Amino acid sequence: MNLISTISLRYLLGKKSTNAINIIVWISILGMTIGSAALLLILSVFNGFESLLSGLLSAFNPDIKVELAEGKYYAADSVNTKEIYKIEGIETWAFVLEETSFFEYKGSQEVGVLKGVDPSFLLVTQLDSTMIMGSPSLAENKNNITYGILGSGMFSKLSVNQDDPLTPVIAYMPSKKSGPSLVEDLSTLPVYPSGVFSVGNDIDGQMLIINRSSLNGLLGLDNHFSAIEIKLKPGVSESGVRKSLENILGFIIKNRIQQDDGFFKIMNIEKMISYLIACLTFLLIALNLVGSLWMIVLEKKQDISILKSMGMKTRSIKKIFIYIGLYISLAGLLLGFLLALAFYFIQTNYGIISLPDVYIIDSYPIELRIKDFFMVSLTVLGIGYLASLIPAHRAANITAFVRYE
Repeated sequence: MNLISTISLRYLLGKKSTNAINIIVWISILGMTIGSAALLLILSVFNGFESLLSGLLSAFNPDIKVELAEGKYYAADSVNTKEIYKIEGIETWAFVLEETSFFEYKGSQEVGVLKGVDPSFLLVTQLDSTMIMGSPSLAENKNNITYGILGSGMFSKLSVNQDDPLTPVIAYMPSKKSGPSLVEDLSTLPVYPSGVFSVGNDIDGQMLIINRSSLNGLLGLDNHFSAIEIKLKPGVSESGVRKSLENILGFIIKNRIQQDDGFFKIMNIEKMISYLIACLTFLLIALNLVGSLWMIVLEKKQDISILKSMGMKTRSIKKIFIYIGLYISLAGLLLGFLLALAFYFIQTNYGIISLPDVYIIDSYPIELRIKDFFMVSLTVLGIGYLASLIPAHRAANITAFVRYE
């Protein structure tokens, strides 16, 4: 340990002439502790929600989604499906067809998205794990009946009665046939709800899933699709499959993150804004550190004069008090990490901070990530360094002779 570090620790830990200085120093450490823990926990809560929603979306979104570059629909017969089957790494895939539709149920009316899927869709996604009511039944025109799976939000908007199996949700779509009235220009399809799913985002409030052949019939199409959803084999390189698909199909290819790119961008923006607001609060806490160091400078005026008269440079005097500020910040940082870890353990095991019953989980999710520890460390030590500059500059201005002060 060099001389500057030794003097810094001595000034920090040594006995002060006034007990109030010790109290102020401990208040500074306590403030840095609470601030550090708060910064880490804010990031951790956002991490928890991000992982929770990502997991729910992962159950609905495929590993890879192939979308049309132009147009709304594409003839399935125009795609060389044999080449897709030959691609190594693809476990299964399904054609899907999506279109905006108008829904009606016992007088309740809503606009949403009608999604037609192949039977293999349930193998491509993990939709069955998101079911909160009924079963993921998409029986294809069994007895000329079309079954559908509603998003929980759409289920609530339409006030669907799950115990009433005889009343369908009517899906309306513009007809290709022209007629003298608006009613005659609409094609209708009765859809009998077989279940309800929830993935925790906007999809719940707009989606109704049926079989693709029924949607083709409603749209007056033969055998068309608007996207191909693909499930990969475990451990397969996504980039390799994407490259193979690009050679076969001239479509837009998206991975699971890219399919909800907007959602993750908004989540990260909210996370950073919350963190910056917390940093501004932490700056106010750092004012205690400025006061602590200023009191130490005033107490050690005579010592500083002696050190200067013995030849210590002004730069070294500054370093002494910057080191003291960093030591206080480091102590608060480490104690803050311990406090955050203790809260993490209690929250994950006991869920002491709960959420209202309208949410799909009982308590706030929380997840600690290594990169957040580095981010908080840089923030706390950076603010501690900046807070130390003013008292350090004051100490550097003390002359070598006390009588001149």
